[in-house]
Amino acid sequence: MDAKERFLRYVTYYTTSDDSTGTSPSTERQKDLGRLLMKELDELGLTDIRMDAAGNVLATLPAKDAANAPVLALIAHMDTAPDAPGEHVKPRIVRYEGGELKLNNTVSLTEALCPGISQFIGKEVIVTDGTTLLGADDKAGVAEIMAAVEQLISSGAAHGELRVIFTTDEEIGNGVDGLDVESLGCDIGYTVDGGAIDEFEYENFNAADAVLTVHGIGVHPGSAKDVMVNAAAVAMEFAAMLPTDEVPEKTEGYEGFFHLHDMSGSVTEARLRYIIRDHDRAKFEARKALFAECAAKINETYGPGTAEAVIRDSYYNMKEKIDPHPELIEHARAAFAKNGVEMRCVPIRGGTDGARLSWDGLPCPNLPTGGYNYHGVREWIPVESLGLMTDVLVDLVHSFAEARV
Repeated sequence: MDAKERFLRYVTYYTTSDDSTGTSPSTERQKDLGRLLMKELDELGLTDIRMDAAGNVLATLPAKDAANAPVLALIAHMDTAPDAPGEHVKPRIVRYEGGELKLNNTVSLTEALCPGISQFIGKEVIVTDGTTLLGADDKAGVAEIMAAVEQLISSGAAHGELRVIFTTDEEIGNGVDGLDVESLGCDIGYTVDGGAIDEFEYENFNAADAVLTVHGIGVHPGSAKDVMVNAAAVAMEFAAMLPTDEVPEKTEGYEGFFHLHDMSGSVTEARLRYIIRDHDRAKFEARKALFAECAAKINETYGPGTAEAVIRDSYYNMKEKIDPHPELIEHARAAFAKNGVEMRCVPIRGGTDGARLSWDGLPCPNLPTGGYNYHGVREWIPVESLGLMTDVLVDLVHSFAEARV
């Protein structure tokens, strides 16, 4: 079964994660896809197949004629982002003829809304009906790894021991919860969770989640003077204290931001949920400090306890953990070149499971899936990228075996 066929099957599974549940995995439905993958891994002949308490699926492909090769992990996540509907995904293959590609009466793909699509005029792409995300993030990575494993087995060529890992809850920052890096027994790894097919990533944001809760005082509006503290209005005041140009829609490259992800509120209580991001560690710490300082100023104005800021670090930039392992970059570059792709190293404006794994002791840069426009109803992926990335993974695994012969 090739990566395209697998992908079209996997995206029909509803695996959206949910950071409000407080459970691990955050949604039991992620295990449905996990159980399917365990069955398929068993049919391929892998060993040590198991699902841990967090719903992560792990399996081993034993080494073949390359016992001295490093133990390599290939990792992708099964959950999809809660930013757009992930249930009842209806994938379809269409040929992009340029201009506007209508998904339905109100949603279209264009170069302006979907940068990069003009490169694929005359080629097949996979899209949805415009009411859900597609799930290329990261079921394309899952499909490519599965197809690569099948190809490695059928080729009979030498390869080192391979650890296959499919995680849950990556989209809410909990993707490697419960994974004990030491017990995995891996020397190096790659996540397959990136974007355009030529992009290799080993620099990611430092990341934190930040929640501001405002406690107001509610009284009848007719007698509110000098008594009422309108929590919703105070929350808006707090939002205006943060830099207005340092937001996702106005930044790029290595620039960091404050992103107001969602909000709720009334006169008596309001809540703002932010994510804070920056590649530079010092600037990252400064952003968190500014968030806390703004909350303190609210309390100075409206009284102690009015604003409560809770900031939680999610992951850190993996670059300093990858730099001592240049072979991870060089082997990847060679595998891409073998398949006619000139690899580009680009910073991740986000994070991956690999960032946390790198800090836990498993150097783990990020490979692309070939997908575009993640986390929204305009998500799409070129059909050719699924096969191309499968071939890159196969050549990458072989290259580590060849280097140790």
